[in-house]
Amino acid sequence: MRWLGVIGLIALFGYLLTGVRQIRPGERALVTRFGRIVDTPGPGLYVGLPYGIDRVDRIGVDSVRRVHLGFHPEFEDDALVSPPGQLLTGDHNLVNVQVAVDYVVRDSDATDYLMHQANADGVISRVAEAVIAEWIAGHKVDEILLSAKAKLPVYVRHRLQERLGPYRLGVAVQGASITYLHPPREVQPAFDKVTEAQAEIQTRENDARQQAQVELRRSEAEANRIEKLSLAYQQEQLGLAHAEADAFKTRLAQYQKLPKSNPGYLNGIWWEEMGKLFTKLRDSGRIDLLDHHLGPDGIDLTTLLAAPEKKK
Repeated sequence: MRWLGVIGLIALFGYLLTGVRQIRPGERALVTRFGRIVDTPGPGLYVGLPYGIDRVDRIGVDSVRRVHLGFHPEFEDDALVSPPGQLLTGDHNLVNVQVAVDYVVRDSDATDYLMHQANADGVISRVAEAVIAEWIAGHKVDEILLSAKAKLPVYVRHRLQERLGPYRLGVAVQGASITYLHPPREVQPAFDKVTEAQAEIQTRENDARQQAQVELRRSEAEANRIEKLSLAYQQEQLGLAHAEADAFKTRLAQYQKLPKSNPGYLNGIWWEEMGKLFTKLRDSGRIDLLDHHLGPDGIDLTTLLAAPEKKK
C-alpha cells in the first residue's frame, strides 16, 4: 500500500507539471479554460492548470506564412467549364492566374489570429481572389500579360489588407507574387505570336530611341563646337577693334600735338591714307599705273582709260 501511495503522488506531481508550458521567443500563446480565454502570455515559462483544464495554443509571430490561390497548371477537369483561377478580362478574354500571398501574425493581434486560426487561410484566399478578379476585370488582356507581374502584386497587397480589416484575423499582408500567368492552352499560340510582335515593336522603339540619343549628342557636340568658334571669332574681332581704336586714339593725340610744331604732319597723314586707298583700288582692278601711258611727249591722254576690273 505504501508503494501505491508513492506512485500516486508521483503521478499526481507529473499531472500537475502538465500545467507548466514553455513559450519560446517569437511566440504568443492563448490560454483557454473550458472554452473561456483566461490569459495571453508572451515568451517565457507559463504556469497554469494541468492538461484537461487549461488549453494552451501557441503561434509564432515571426514566421511568414504563404497562401497559394488561383489556377493550378496541373488541374485537368473537363467537367468544369471554368477552372479555379481562370478569370475574365476587361476585353472579354480569359487568363489563368495563380498568386501567392505572404502574411505574418501581428504581435498586438495574436489573440485574434489564434481565435480564427483554423479559417484564416481560407478567408485570405477568398478575399484575395475577389481582389484579383476586380483588377483583372479592369484591364485588357494584352496589358495584363505584359504588366500584371509588376502591377498586380502591389494592388493585391494594399487592397487585400483593407478588405481583411473587418474579419479581425490579426494578420498583416507582407506581399504578393504571381506564380503563374498565361492565357488558356487553346489560345496560347496566338498570344505567343502577339507577344513576339510586341517584343519586336519594343526592340525597334528602343533602337530608335538610342539612335535619337546618338543624333542628339552629335548635334549638341556640333552646336558646342560652333559656339566655341563663334566666341573665338568674337574675341578676335573685339581684339582687332580695340587695337584699331587704340591706334586711332594714339594718332589723334599726335595730330592734336604735332600741327603746331610740324605743319606738314596732316599732309603726311593724308598721303598715307590715300596710299592705302590706291592700293585697295589697284588690287580690285579699279586703278592702274600710268607708266605704260608715258610717251616722248608726256602722257598720251587719248589712250588713258580705266583699267578693266579683274575677273574674280
